[in-house]
Amino acid sequence: MACQMPLIACHECDLLQREIALPPGRVVLCSRCGGVLYRTAHRSIDHTFAFTVTALILFILANVSPIIGLEIQGTRNDTTLINAVHALWNQEMRLVGILVLVTTFLVPGIQLVFMFHLLLALKFGRIPAGFTLIMRALQGVNPWGMVEVFILGVIVALVKLTDHGTLIPGLALWSFGLLTVFLAAMASSFDQRDAWERAYPLTPPETNA
Repeated sequence: MACQMPLIACHECDLLQREIALPPGRVVLCSRCGGVLYRTAHRSIDHTFAFTVTALILFILANVSPIIGLEIQGTRNDTTLINAVHALWNQEMRLVGILVLVTTFLVPGIQLVFMFHLLLALKFGRIPAGFTLIMRALQGVNPWGMVEVFILGVIVALVKLTDHGTLIPGLALWSFGLLTVFLAAMASSFDQRDAWERAYPLTPPETNA
């Protein structure tokens, strides 16, 4: 009885090579060009799940709390992200409002919910419902998450508003800042290969010698 090991193509030179089993945390390099073929994950699901849960909490805080307060002659006005989008819509800047809503609310929200659903199921040894669709959706929405751009825009707006009154940063502003960090940590720690192998473990076919 002989086992035929699965093949993997190098991302750099397309050379087909057989996969080999390695201890966790190791890297396999291409035998021809030296490019990284794959890494063996080391607790990637646990780390990514922790980052995802933290980011989800920050996301909720960022959207229910005031982003900023503006105090003028003793009168203070606070605004949330949804209120800001609503104001942009009413001021005939609807395209900008839609972009803010999509890139700072809808896309990060979808990304976090999908990741939470996927990782929670994998942690308990189950195949997540709609696993293939979720993996494809995460690839599709990832470029549209622009929380860091939103934060930069808010900072620019804060600088311009300092002459009109006293600015009071809200909890949401700090939450958005931390959310940017944890979204980046979540993305960098997520090992798609590990997720696929946990959902569909490879069992090399047996052939008669």
